Amino acid sequence: MSDSTLSGRILVVDDDVALGTVLVGLLGQAGFPAEHAASGDVALRRFAAASFDAVITDLRMPGMDGLTLVAKLSEIAPEVPVIMLTAHGTIPVAVEAMRAGATDFLTKPFDRDEILFTVRKVLQKNARSAAEPPSPPPPGTALGSSAAMREVSELVRRAAQTSSNVLVRGESGTGKEVVARTIHDHGARKAGPFVAVNCAALPEQLLESELFGYERGAFTGAVAKKPGRVELARGGTLFLDEIGDVPIAAQAKLLRLIQEKEYQPLGSNRTEKADVRFLAATHRDLEAMIRSGEFREDLYYRLNVIPIWLPPLRERPGDVAELANRFAESLGPSTGRVGVRFSEGALERLSRHPFPGNVRELVCVVERLLVFSDGDLLGDADVERELGRLQPPSQRTAAKGPASNEPARPPDSDSLEARRAVAEREAVLEALERAKGNRTQAARLLGVSRRTLYNRLTSLGIADEARA
Repeated sequence: MSDSTLSGRILVVDDDVALGTVLVGLLGQAGFPAEHAASGDVALRRFAAASFDAVITDLRMPGMDGLTLVAKLSEIAPEVPVIMLTAHGTIPVAVEAMRAGATDFLTKPFDRDEILFTVRKVLQKNARSAAEPPSPPPPGTALGSSAAMREVSELVRRAAQTSSNVLVRGESGTGKEVVARTIHDHGARKAGPFVAVNCAALPEQLLESELFGYERGAFTGAVAKKPGRVELARGGTLFLDEIGDVPIAAQAKLLRLIQEKEYQPLGSNRTEKADVRFLAATHRDLEAMIRSGEFREDLYYRLNVIPIWLPPLRERPGDVAELANRFAESLGPSTGRVGVRFSEGALERLSRHPFPGNVRELVCVVERLLVFSDGDLLGDADVERELGRLQPPSQRTAAKGPASNEPARPPDSDSLEARRAVAEREAVLEALERAKGNRTQAARLLGVSRRTLYNRLTSLGIADEARA
């Protein structure tokens, strides 16, 4: 589908009315009719009342934040792409957004051409997916051929030959779902469906109805019988992604399902058999969660029959060049850059990057290289530029390091600068605690703007701590 024939109705969600109005105007001028919603709750009401082809949402909003909205939209209409717009262009935020169900993310201040390109890309991809039946990813897409990944591949091969439960462990973005799909595609149940459940996106009160289904009249709003994910996966594989995020109270229901392989749909008195194979994955430290009482030990041992650990990409830099070339080839058609190659210098620079977002970050970098670079040969300068794009603008200059070859030295712990940083950190954390994590309210308590607070959270190194 060409851009000239591409169309779509866009819902813009941002509590900043001025910015939302600018985006609606920008999209309208480009031929994409758009509407603005000033909050997540309003967006859900608009979404229920009208049809939209894509959603652009801010990350940090009062009340329902962007991540919660993405998770709800992925449950209501998983086929509708969602673009996350955030002033916090860090890899952890991007990974969190992708886990919640976002299709892509952009950073503020945004670039007009980048916004329109991303909208066209997700609409084009969605139209192509609707016209063509989905195909399973090729085996080993995110594995690589380093010694560490050859060991993983052997474990995957052995696991595929059994019906035992498998627990895939590793940091976010290492390819846990790809491993699960590979086990399914090469196992005895490959003719059956592969059904993935994002446990992190399911509140405790919805977990039972989503997994087990319900009868008509089982609860208010249950106007028709609905099969659960267990029934949809009959004869195939049920993949419980982010199993470590299941609340402790709901883990008993999962234990009975996995241990007894039976369940009851809500509103029914009949017991159904679960004809599925169970695969699970998590990035969390389950052993520590068991010690703290956050995860059931009996559920852990039921799942952890065959443990598979995926090493982070930084521990296997030899895989980076292979994966980068593979992603450039697979992303070429969708970006209009078929046949683009990496220079040796570019691959060497990529291999030195720590990739905190792992394989998912590498995919993002390669796609941006294809979009924003010219020519058929990508050089190390192209890579350096796109790696810099993944940092907030306020940090890009600092990320380049000192002009000399001398390493930067941290301030002395007794210096005025260090003491000021400690005091500021304590004040910010105290305000967040008083505001119960609401950053807009915390900014008011501190007497600064919301954006200033976000920048200080990042510079003080407490952005992740504040989200916890």
